[in-house]
Amino acid sequence: MTVRTRTVRLDDAEGIRSIYNVEVVDSTVTMDMVARPLHEQQQWIEHHQGAHGAIVAVEDDPATRTERILGFASISPYRSRPGYSTTVENSVYVHRAHQNRGIGRVLLDEVLALAADSGFHSCMARILAGHEASIRLHASRGFDLVGVEREVARKFNRWIDITVMQRIF
Repeated sequence: MTVRTRTVRLDDAEGIRSIYNVEVVDSTVTMDMVARPLHEQQQWIEHHQGAHGAIVAVEDDPATRTERILGFASISPYRSRPGYSTTVENSVYVHRAHQNRGIGRVLLDEVLALAADSGFHSCMARILAGHEASIRLHASRGFDLVGVEREVARKFNRWIDITVMQRIF
């Protein structure tokens, strides 16, 4: 089966939610604490249209004529104040059963192309400190380390550091 990417659609909500919620309840790669209900995932998709878009990586199953979502990526506003409007932040999530297949790289490349095509100047990545696979992925796509935010989050009764990386287009 071949992996391809496409723009996110509202009917992708359950597939995205199933990937994201595993990370919410079992990991510190996201600082969300409560699994996302379907209606919130649908709202998230509605907010990620146009310049601040989202994409999914899918695999077609010819036997069932369905798609399976393997991962997703998005760009979001970096900060709400107008002076930051030319900077975005990216997010990339790959289903655990499909990691280490290059899907994260494909998703990141696509979402970076979307950001550049939309005229953004800078893209930030805020990554769990020590998440070496994500740090390596971003470095391989032209991101530079710009700092570490010390103990800025708390989850599972421990302080979390965040690695900050940036790519300028």
